[in-house]
Amino acid sequence: MYSTADFRNGLKIELDGEPCIIVEFQHVKPGKGGAFVRTRLKRLKSGAVIDRTFRSGEKVDKPDLDEREMQYLYKSEGQYCFMDTSNYEQIYLTEEQLGDNKNFLMENIQAKILFHNGNPIGLELPNFVVLRLVETKPGVKGDTASGGSKSAVLETGFVVKVPLYLNEGESAKIDTRTGEFIERVRENEKK
Repeated sequence: MYSTADFRNGLKIELDGEPCIIVEFQHVKPGKGGAFVRTRLKRLKSGAVIDRTFRSGEKVDKPDLDEREMQYLYKSEGQYCFMDTSNYEQIYLTEEQLGDNKNFLMENIQAKILFHNGNPIGLELPNFVVLRLVETKPGVKGDTASGGSKSAVLETGFVVKVPLYLNEGESAKIDTRTGEFIERVRENEKK
């Protein structure tokens, strides 16, 4: 169990039977009455952000969480197959469980999957992925990096805004947290 004295940003606690992460907290000692801790929590299953106040010294449960490094293998009938890299166990996640992360899944990509009581509840991809542009208007000579943007379809089917100078077949670094274009990646720069 955790006490309110253990609270810090990023600490994972169990609240009402659901795992949460502390986004922000503040110890308050008013002139009258007892001290308390004001927190902002994010529910790990639903992503909802809630505010909760705890009395100083109040105890909360530690959640049964397990984070495993897994590799994405393939998609079949709306199910996404991941393999645990340590014991080769495979699990399947639905599109709802993946959320926006499905837009950046490429075969063999490494991801961290968070389990609560043995059930997968979250997926964390690397912050950046390199994806190929499969459909976009051709770039025109003279277009510069600061000259605007156009829509491009990535190899995963996700549509992103890219600079005018990029062409089909080129690769781009994409931020998986925001879905935004970061930079062009030349073939010799790929891993």
